[in-house]
Amino acid sequence: MKVRKVWAAYFSATGTTEKVVKGLAKSLAKKLGMEWDCFDFTLPKARKLETPFQEEDVVVFGTPTIAGRVPNVLLKYLATIEGRGALAIPISLYGNRNYDDCLIELRDILAKAHFYPIAAGAFIGEHSFSKILGAGRPDEKDMTIVEEFAEKIVKKIATGDKTLIEVKGTPDPYRWYYQPRDRQGNPVDIRKVKPLTNEECTDCKICAKVCPMGSISFENVREIPGICIKCCACIKKCPEDAKYYEDTGYLYHQHELEEGYTRRAEPEYFV
Repeated sequence: MKVRKVWAAYFSATGTTEKVVKGLAKSLAKKLGMEWDCFDFTLPKARKLETPFQEEDVVVFGTPTIAGRVPNVLLKYLATIEGRGALAIPISLYGNRNYDDCLIELRDILAKAHFYPIAAGAFIGEHSFSKILGAGRPDEKDMTIVEEFAEKIVKKIATGDKTLIEVKGTPDPYRWYYQPRDRQGNPVDIRKVKPLTNEECTDCKICAKVCPMGSISFENVREIPGICIKCCACIKKCPEDAKYYEDTGYLYHQHELEEGYTRRAEPEYFV
């Protein structure tokens, strides 16, 4: 099968999805003797551009897992992308809990967009809520698995097989979004929760620049008129640690995850 170019395409607020997707794309390009490029659709302005993929491309396409699914804020955009017959490797990145139906959903989205998903993988990154849950991941061991995965994909490409890859998950209709609950079994709803800003803020505007929803005001970074998806880009990229959450439901859910998912989840891939 002829390959023209390899693409790393991703939504990655804190860089973990980006690391896996770029690592896999770079490895594939090297093994195939091809050039590679990036299509980063993390920021709103990028999601207004036409996708550049062509029939002889291989596209490593990654999103984070939010509540066990492809982030619902991306669904409208993802319904507009066009694969033009390119091969695709969907990648779901999750924060050490579970990827649930994110990978199968992303696979289906790409297939509907005229890609050929021939392989797929679920990898682990440091959870957006935490600095200890999946801390430092994807790490060296994860990236070794990325290299192993790339080797198998290259062999698959050589066969010319474009059959839709089978992955773990519940076929459409997918499971509903993961719902955290308190110790009494009551739902914990953090959808409207937004980060606060402390007195360490120097008004550098980094938080506003990195917000993938464009929700933080440039005029006053303490104001967040848009929606917050709890990606924590503003928190993890603030040089002064000036952004934080204090909502009790959010903090309960954060600590619940940190206490309940201490085991090391391992990547899974399908070829």
